[in-house]
Amino acid sequence: MGSSRQTALDSYGVIIVGAGPIGIACGVEARRSGLSHLVIEKGCLLNAVHQFPTNCVFFSTSELLEIGDIPFISQGPKPSRTEILRYYRRVAEHYDVQARTYETVTGLTRHDDGGFLVSTNKAEYRGETVVLALGFYDFPNLLKVPGEELPKVSHYYTEPHPYYRQKVAIVGGQNSAVEAALELYRNGAEVTLIHRRSGFGTAIKYWVLPDIQNRVKEGSITALFDSEVVRIDENTITVRKNNDSNEETVIDNDFVLAMTGYHTDLGFLENVGIRLEGDVQKPHHDPDTMETNVDGIYVAGVATGGRNTNRIFIENGREHAKSIVVDVVRKLSGNPSPAG
Repeated sequence: MGSSRQTALDSYGVIIVGAGPIGIACGVEARRSGLSHLVIEKGCLLNAVHQFPTNCVFFSTSELLEIGDIPFISQGPKPSRTEILRYYRRVAEHYDVQARTYETVTGLTRHDDGGFLVSTNKAEYRGETVVLALGFYDFPNLLKVPGEELPKVSHYYTEPHPYYRQKVAIVGGQNSAVEAALELYRNGAEVTLIHRRSGFGTAIKYWVLPDIQNRVKEGSITALFDSEVVRIDENTITVRKNNDSNEETVIDNDFVLAMTGYHTDLGFLENVGIRLEGDVQKPHHDPDTMETNVDGIYVAGVATGGRNTNRIFIENGREHAKSIVVDVVRKLSGNPSPAG
């Protein structure tokens, strides 16, 4: 296969941008409905899940992650990252989901005939409709402090080995921050956890919370609550206490892991004409069909939440796929209204 741009314009009933679990679910539902489809993903299949920590165990049970009526059997009560990757690959293979990976969408415009022209770094495609299942893992919530651009700062954590006997500051107080702190401590890192709130997040996994609380209580992990990083330097970080004193402390530091969450590509949504609403910039959409204010463009999964991504998970996002495909089939059949 060559790398030159194709001349013939392949056409599909629906083009799905994003090959995470929800994008795959959309492909599955399209296949089951006899709807021609194409899934486009800038990385590998399940790119975001692939980037999760190597030893990650999900909160949900395997049954709640199932799609396409394919059973998901895991070895333990909670599936691991490896098991999830294997399961969704198997589902995509079973339904022959048509996916183009390592292909980046660069443009989305109206086609002359009323459909959509989807441009990528490799080709152009025509879609009657488009689903944006963009995910959010590529867009971290930045600290916006001096020194955040230094090589020692990362918004992603995969495994503990590189941090052995290093002074590591972890910024955040939710699951990702807490689990990284525990794993790093148990693999020889000196860990300081910094959180702007007065305690750990309320949604921490129930089997993890006592562990982190005990490690902090015994002094194995240092926790600085009501605090935030205000400056990052080559060998130190500066932390400010969020109280009347606004006291600042300089801490010796080798690495910073800013586990402060992520958001979807809001700029892309806005550029294609989707209206973003409120402080969280939630894309306007019909909750029954998931269609946005742009006729023929749908949102699915965490892309529906704007900056508020902590309420959309695989187990509730997977239902978006069914709603979308039902409406796309209705639209392409000429039925004028969802109720019809």
